Amino acid sequence: MVFFKRELSPVEIFERALRDKQAARQRLTERLLVAEQALEEKRVVAERLAKAGASNGQLDRAEAKMQAVEQKAKALRASVAECDEQIILAERAFADAVAQRERDRAANDIEAVASAIEQAVPRFEIGAAALVDAVTRGRAALSEASRFAADVDDIRHEVLSAAELICWELRAAATRTRAGNINVALLAPPEVRQLPAPETDRQMIYTLNPLTWREGEEVKRVAAFTMSALPKALLPLALAHQHVDYLNARRVQTLMHVHGSGQQQTEPLPDDPALVDLDALGAQAEDTPRADVA
Repeated sequence: MVFFKRELSPVEIFERALRDKQAARQRLTERLLVAEQALEEKRVVAERLAKAGASNGQLDRAEAKMQAVEQKAKALRASVAECDEQIILAERAFADAVAQRERDRAANDIEAVASAIEQAVPRFEIGAAALVDAVTRGRAALSEASRFAADVDDIRHEVLSAAELICWELRAAATRTRAGNINVALLAPPEVRQLPAPETDRQMIYTLNPLTWREGEEVKRVAAFTMSALPKALLPLALAHQHVDYLNARRVQTLMHVHGSGQQQTEPLPDDPALVDLDALGAQAEDTPRADVA
């Protein structure tokens, strides 16, 4: 029977290397202790011979033995110091490997959430489509039922777009986590966005410039590079002038990576020179004379 040896993980490799360095230092330390004891004994012998008036030959031999042991102890001390430096490097490498393992685990958890969302989206889409079909299948469909079906269909499109965006954000966060370049705030659960009121038909978009518009008596202002629910009546105009784009647009994904979703951005001031008034832009478009093609 053939047994395959399990491949060691980076943490196990660096941990083993650290243990080997520590064991080597222990052996060197024990040898150094023996050498220093021998050196002390040679010094005692040389001192005793000198005090006893020994011959030059005896003193020369005693000094030679003492110097040999001293050189050995000196070499061992240098080896211990070098081993200490190697242990510091091994400890650092081991700590980096442990940190990377934890980052990989966190990234795997983030990617698992993205995968779970992607697997749940088709079931949601099927359920929403079945609900719309159940409402509109009857011959005598009431206007209330038709509006309900339209609302469900709009919500379905919005949820699908938001799911695609959040999965992209999660995978981008996982990539940054693996690289050790993650902000802890990115791992917090996303804020739940309230669905727009049924009486106002809206579309979730991403602003490319600071925008303002009026809804009844209320003036809305949104900063650039922010996810916002824009009234669909203003959407064609804003898209035509490149002031907004859809959440699933490729450039929006890049801008989201650079600027984020804009949830923390402050509302622009009314006198901001970069502020684009969509109502005024629409009025200008209506006042523009059309060419006579008759």
